[in-house]
Amino acid sequence: MTPRQRWQEALLFGRPDRVPLTVGGGRDSTRARWYREGLPTSVPPGGIAEVAYRQAGGALPWPAGGPGFPIDHRMRPCFEEKVLEVRANSQVVQDWKGNICEIGLEFTPAHLRNAIDFVTRRWIACPVESRADWDALRWRYDADDPGRLPDQPAALGERLARRDHVIAWSIHGPFWQLREWCGFEGLCMLLVDDPAFVRDMAEFWTAFVLRLLERAFRYVVPDEIHLSEDMAFKAHSMISPAMAREFLMPSYVAWHEALRRAGVPIYAMDSDGYVGELIPLWIEAGIDVCDPMEVAAHNDLVAYRREYGHDIAFRGGVDKRAMARGGDALKAEIDRIAPVVADGGYVPGCDHGVPSDVSWGNYVETTRLLAQVTGWL
Repeated sequence: MTPRQRWQEALLFGRPDRVPLTVGGGRDSTRARWYREGLPTSVPPGGIAEVAYRQAGGALPWPAGGPGFPIDHRMRPCFEEKVLEVRANSQVVQDWKGNICEIGLEFTPAHLRNAIDFVTRRWIACPVESRADWDALRWRYDADDPGRLPDQPAALGERLARRDHVIAWSIHGPFWQLREWCGFEGLCMLLVDDPAFVRDMAEFWTAFVLRLLERAFRYVVPDEIHLSEDMAFKAHSMISPAMAREFLMPSYVAWHEALRRAGVPIYAMDSDGYVGELIPLWIEAGIDVCDPMEVAAHNDLVAYRREYGHDIAFRGGVDKRAMARGGDALKAEIDRIAPVVADGGYVPGCDHGVPSDVSWGNYVETTRLLAQVTGWL
């Protein structure tokens, strides 16, 4: 079975030869620790999972990757990234989205562009704080900009039609994107004070994504569309399910209809925090898979499987705290999720980015235990 076939079979409750082994990756601070503790420094980030598998005793062929078909849904052009003020223990910067925020001196504005490491920040100002700001920003989202697709897309798409590897496109969901424009507090206030403005922005974003997908689907049909939302706290969603239905559901449904027409098999949702209140909405919207299922936020995969059966699949769900503790705690954690792995529709892995309190030894041991329950050992 090819990696592509295995991925689809595992997440769509089929019959994979074995479940994909995706323990999770570490960011800069995590990898720095692993390099100190035995991971060869010559191994790039993309090769860490295979090294862990080999050190865990694995001998099966490791899935080969391949070229993707990247699509760019970020603003074009971006704002200039720059340091505005250096303070005694922090710095004030402008990031690529136009946000003004305070971060530690050990970071750069580039750390706010991509998930290089875990960065705590204090928001000072956001690019959309009024309708005038919105009118001045929206020109940066031209879905027909040629630079949003790869060079020579037709030739690349023809090559990828015969691929064995997975292609997944990650798209900002409406909550995530509006929060990037307005800030979390600003968006939550607008939901109450100016819901019409929120609808305008959400409708704009829905149409922008639809047009970008329409262009990209001419050349390649990905295996997965993955929405990034991050709209839940430790015990509740950031907005009520009723608000999610009113303001977000139209986007989810419109995109679902478009990707199904194109033949995309997997429609996935990413949100940190407790998502138990949101899962029913996502199922209704056509979402096939949910991740990362953070255990510290009271997500219980075993209970969710009892409640929702095969209506939705999951990724992640392995408690990062148990990975850090190792030993009996880690073994008990893998035993806890093993019945869901056996039931199908679940690709286990760390329930977020692997933090730096997870040692290299415990990462290898997590890999070994997961390899056993997924059929790799």
